[in-house]
Amino acid sequence: MDKMSLVPFLNLKAAYQELSNEIDAAVSRVCGSGWYIGGPEVEQFERSFANYTHSRFCVGVANGLDALTLGLRALEIGVGDEVLVPSNTYIATWLAVSAVGATPVPVEPKLGSFNIEAADMAAYITPRTKAVLPVHLYGMPVDMDAVCVMAKAHDIYVIEDGAQAHGAKVRGKPIGTHGDVVAWSFYPGKNLGALGDGGAITTNDEEIADRVRKLGNYGSSIKYYNDERGANSRLDPIQAAILAVKLKYLDQWNQRRKEVANIYVSAMADLPIQLPRTPAWADAIWHVFVIRSSARNALQEHLRRDGVQTLIHYPLPPHLQRAYRDLNLEKGRLPIAEIYAEQSLSMPIGPHLTLAEVGQVTESVTRFFRQ
Repeated sequence: MDKMSLVPFLNLKAAYQELSNEIDAAVSRVCGSGWYIGGPEVEQFERSFANYTHSRFCVGVANGLDALTLGLRALEIGVGDEVLVPSNTYIATWLAVSAVGATPVPVEPKLGSFNIEAADMAAYITPRTKAVLPVHLYGMPVDMDAVCVMAKAHDIYVIEDGAQAHGAKVRGKPIGTHGDVVAWSFYPGKNLGALGDGGAITTNDEEIADRVRKLGNYGSSIKYYNDERGANSRLDPIQAAILAVKLKYLDQWNQRRKEVANIYVSAMADLPIQLPRTPAWADAIWHVFVIRSSARNALQEHLRRDGVQTLIHYPLPPHLQRAYRDLNLEKGRLPIAEIYAEQSLSMPIGPHLTLAEVGQVTESVTRFFRQ
């Protein structure tokens, strides 16, 4: 019988246990407050997260997909419009574009980088292009300075998918204010994760913030009076209170992730695998540490037998999903996304991974390639 897993991919229970006294007190405070939709806990977290991201406004919503969708709606993007998206991303990025009736236009990254760049996107701009939607994939930021210059030259919007980039920076400036809208997820496994679903948008534009808030509240800013057809998408006050606790520790926990990533890079540098590369201008926060190998499947099985949990981000790219077969993007049309789907393997990483566990991971990977 195979060994039971000894090294978890991500230890969410340990994250709760470290802060359990503060989290339990925050939940109890909300339960005793009488405010169960909106209220001071949500407002306080929105102010704190806006301050953390150096943005003027933060609006909490129900989840990361809603953050993207409502952000697109706030910018009046819809039927007939095109939005440039990465070919290599979680499908939620594409789903948001589809949800507003627009068409996702996939752009490939350069092999060796998981993120698309300004030059990659510029080649796909047409008269129908309304926005670009870069994703800070795996916690590695996109060069937003270059993207914003390019977008301004073409008079199109910039919407950032920051779901995996809480605390990441570009040339010292936090992700959160480069684009017109930045969409965030607080899914439990994120660097800043709730104990359930949650999301938000940040922006420096008050009109956009007000529109997202209205759209997420049934299209209403005055109770029972609805200006447009909105949705029910609001950040829960219990989750807001939990996030406010965790936000205080986010930089510290991100630093722990960086220390693990540095060990991985050093220990695996001489192995026949492709390691993630960090540009000099980027401050990555290592939401996921992804390596590439043509022997990915055999390596994953070897690690499993050694008690090391790994994940594949993502085993089937969006253009090959049944959900997008109407785009007629058959296999081979987006080869880099397909290579990543076939070769990528995500190593355990997180603020509660011990040095012993990190050593077990690197020893197992090294033994696979040198046995």
